[in-house]
Amino acid sequence: MARVASSSIGLHRPRPFHFRPNQTLYFVKPCINQLNNLRKYQRIYCQTNPKTGDCCQPSSDPSESAVKEKSSIEPGVDTEISKAEVSPPSTGPEYPTRDFNRRVALVSVLAALGLFSSQRLDLGISLKDITAAALPYEEALSNGKPTVVEFYADWCEVCRELAPDVYKVEQQYKDRVNFVMLNVDNTKWEQELDEFGVEGIPHFAFLDKDGNEEGNVVGRLPKQYLLENVDALAQGKESIPYSRAVGQYTSAESRKVHQVSDPRSHG
Repeated sequence: MARVASSSIGLHRPRPFHFRPNQTLYFVKPCINQLNNLRKYQRIYCQTNPKTGDCCQPSSDPSESAVKEKSSIEPGVDTEISKAEVSPPSTGPEYPTRDFNRRVALVSVLAALGLFSSQRLDLGISLKDITAAALPYEEALSNGKPTVVEFYADWCEVCRELAPDVYKVEQQYKDRVNFVMLNVDNTKWEQELDEFGVEGIPHFAFLDKDGNEEGNVVGRLPKQYLLENVDALAQGKESIPYSRAVGQYTSAESRKVHQVSDPRSHG
C-alpha cells in the first residue's frame, strides 16, 4: 500500500509505506502554504479501488478539485475554497489607443472651427458690407437682369438684424440677380420712395429684367420669403411666391434726411 505525500508544487509522488497491524492512522492538518497551492495547481487523485480508465486522471474542473480537497480537510479548519476563488480573472475594460485619441481630437478641432466660422458669418456681416457690394441703381436697371432693391437706414434695427440673411441670399444668386441698396436718409431717392410706396423699412422690391415691380416684402420675416422670391426672379418666372408680405418694420417717417456729396452714391 502507498501513502500520498504532497510536494511544494502540488504534485503527489508515492513512497514506500509499511502498514503495521493495529496501527492508528493520523491525518495531518494542512498548513496555509498547502492551502494556497490548491488555488494554483491542478492535482491528480488516485482511488483505493479505481475503476477502469479512471485512475490517475487529472481533474478537468479546478473548482471540482478544490471541493474534493476540502472534503479531506479536518473539520474545524477555518478555510473555504469556492468556485469563485478559482475562476479565471477578468480581463478588464479596453482603453482607447493613442491613434483613437488623435482622431477624436482632430474631429473636435474641425467641429470647433466650423462652428466659429458659421458664427462669424452671422455676426460679422453688417449693412455697410452689403452696401459696399451692391450695384448702383442705374446700372442694375440697364444690365438685363432681375433686381432686388432694398430700402434701408443705418439706424434701422430690423435692417441690421436681417443683414446676415440678405448677405447669404445675395452670395447665392449674385451672378443672376442684381442687389441694390438705397438709403432712405438720402434725398436723392425721394422719387423712388414715392414710386415704390416705402412706408416702412427694410422694404424689399422685386423687379423683373425689364424693371417692372413683381411685388414687395416689408419688415422682419423668415429668410424663406426672401429666398423663394429671389429664386423665382432668377428662374424668370412670371410671378413671385410672396408678392405682398409685411412683418415688423421701422417707420420710414423717422428717417434723417441728408444730401450725399457724391451724386453716384447709391447709399
